Amino acid sequence: MRITPLDIQQKQFPMKLRGFDVEEVYAFLEVVREEMEDLLRENASLKESVQRLEAQTKEHKDMETTLRETLLTAQQMVEDYKTNARKEAELIVKEAEVRAESIIKLAQEKVIKIHEDIVDLKGIRRHFKEELKRMVENHLKMLEFDKEREAEEEEEEEIVEEQVEEEDVTEE
Repeated sequence: MRITPLDIQQKQFPMKLRGFDVEEVYAFLEVVREEMEDLLRENASLKESVQRLEAQTKEHKDMETTLRETLLTAQQMVEDYKTNARKEAELIVKEAEVRAESIIKLAQEKVIKIHEDIVDLKGIRRHFKEELKRMVENHLKMLEFDKEREAEEEEEEEIVEEQVEEEDVTEE
């Protein structure tokens, strides 16, 4: 039987000659005591449960806070990694551009050098052709001169032979 505060308030004890029925009062007090013990035990148990649940709640809140902080830290780390990766990529691109410019500059210098060499070689070739032409012309002149000398020598020889023949004829 559950006793409520209203039951206690409305409880009336029958009057006897000497006042309340002592046995009924003691019986009621015994029921109230038992009910109070049960309530106190239940209250203590509920307080324990509340404390345990509050501790769990606090633990869960702490875990939630830790998780949030961890998540924020992880997000910050990801952002930092992204930023560092972008910076590193930009640096790599800039280094590549500098190297490319250097390579292009070297290639342009080589092209200029090759063009200069070509111009020099064309000059040498032209000079060689002129020298060869001069040598051929000189040799041709020498050959013509030799032909003329040979022709003159042949003429002289013919004249000499004619003279010798004439002398032989006159001597005969």
